[in-house]
Amino acid sequence: MGNGATRSLERVAAAMGALESAPIEFHRACDVAQGGVLLALPALLAEGLLRRTPEFYRLPNGFYGMESIFLLLGLMALARIRSLEQLRYQAPGEWGKLLGLDRIPEVRTLRAKLKLLCQDMGRAMEWNTALAQEWIARQTATEIYFYCDGHVRVYHGDQTALPRHYVARERLCLRATTDYWVNAMDGQPFLYVNKEVDPGLIATLKDDVIPWLEANVAKTPEQEQRLAADARAHWFTMVFDREGYSPELFEQMGKKRIAILSYHKFPGDDWRRDEFRTHSVTLAGGETVSLQLAERGSQLSNKLWLREIRKLTDSGHQTSILTTNFQAPMTTLAVSLFARWSQENFFRYMREHYGLDRLIEYGTEVVPDAICVVNPAWRMLDSQIRSQTGQRHRRAAEFGALALSEDPSDSQMAGFQQRKGQLREEIQALDRELGNLKQERKKTAHHVAVKSLPEDDRFTRLRTERKHFIDTLKMIAYRAETSLASMLREHLARGDDDARALLRQIFRSEADLTPNPAANTLTIGLHHLTQAAHDQAIEGLLADLNATQTVFPGTTLTMVFKIGSA
Repeated sequence: MGNGATRSLERVAAAMGALESAPIEFHRACDVAQGGVLLALPALLAEGLLRRTPEFYRLPNGFYGMESIFLLLGLMALARIRSLEQLRYQAPGEWGKLLGLDRIPEVRTLRAKLKLLCQDMGRAMEWNTALAQEWIARQTATEIYFYCDGHVRVYHGDQTALPRHYVARERLCLRATTDYWVNAMDGQPFLYVNKEVDPGLIATLKDDVIPWLEANVAKTPEQEQRLAADARAHWFTMVFDREGYSPELFEQMGKKRIAILSYHKFPGDDWRRDEFRTHSVTLAGGETVSLQLAERGSQLSNKLWLREIRKLTDSGHQTSILTTNFQAPMTTLAVSLFARWSQENFFRYMREHYGLDRLIEYGTEVVPDAICVVNPAWRMLDSQIRSQTGQRHRRAAEFGALALSEDPSDSQMAGFQQRKGQLREEIQALDRELGNLKQERKKTAHHVAVKSLPEDDRFTRLRTERKHFIDTLKMIAYRAETSLASMLREHLARGDDDARALLRQIFRSEADLTPNPAANTLTIGLHHLTQAAHDQAIEGLLADLNATQTVFPGTTLTMVFKIGSA
């Protein structure tokens, strides 16, 4: 039964199919390792960890019920246990106490449960969509902004030869897959779309992100009236970087009443300095700064008119911003675009603390035949053209650099003329080769369907269902941590922005558990932290959490948090 297993009769009953799931029973326990992670349980439940799961998932009868599995996975993410394998090195009995069980499942059992939960392709996306609808509906701002950006997830295995992607953080082209994330202004995630073959941000916006938002973002009655009354009014604003620059895309989104906010890819000449005015603005993080801004109307190549806003830096550089949002003030739009860094910070934090790039399961699956990839023949011709072009530039530079002294000898003159003639012939030969290669590349299809690839160039994709399931759990955990950090900052000293670091310390700390069936309470006594100031801040947070009157799932026990021995 495993180390720490004490409920033998119930386990036997579960093995015989006579037990739907083990009842949750808490016993008094002191110094439970990582017991502080229970502090996050109210936030996890508020973010929907268990609210929608019965609609999408089922597990057969067994000792470990579905609620216990989901709670374990959510708490694992917050405790920085980044993979199922790392669970092997955790005390199973101690973690069992946190869940009201004798011990948590072994890794092979947990993998079997995950396999059952993730056997239906697309189910994780449906669950993510249902949660995202709730998260989007909670936004109270009158102006809704969605941020879309790609995150390249590098693959170092040998299961399949994935296409190469440029990884900006490593400045290399590596085999990888791309996830396109949609986040809020403060970086909190809504969903992501996986692309085993990266079609680019423009295609992903057109084919995946915008259709999803149209289907899942509800319009309020006020928005309906505003859209009907004003032809320039918009539904929401889509924010992305220069990779999404496309006048045709901007026009298509305008017809859908969706505003865009992005950087100008071809800004042209600098504006006069006397056009800029200093504005005091509040950034997404709450910091107040001064920005020098100016605005003009701008017309793109397809005759589309939009607003162009420029920010002038102290060094004289001008950052050009384009938008079809005609309602928001210039300062609000500038701050909203620069808030893209919140999404970049989200990627970095998730990689560092939640193992965002970690492979969840080994194995591959067939890539749909309809997906198009770069034609290997076209890529080879393009590579040859780049190589020949480089050679021609080097020969031309050498040709232009040749020079004679003021009084050359006959031998020097002969050598000079011979070298000039030789270089001219080489340049002409390279020009002919380049012309032939370019004509051949022009006749070769740039993209072909996967099914049309030669057998040696075929590839499969990494399995996606279990990865999306675990990533959705990580989204819930991140949002729960963000919620707790926001509450904790209200009780920290001014200027102290260590809320997340303090929460990580709490999640690692020990706690005492004291159930009281008579009073229907479960008291979690957190151990004192290293500083009295942090204890005071935590006491304020615990008071806020106790006010939620959260009941531990599967019981009637209301959770009560306190500092000190229970």
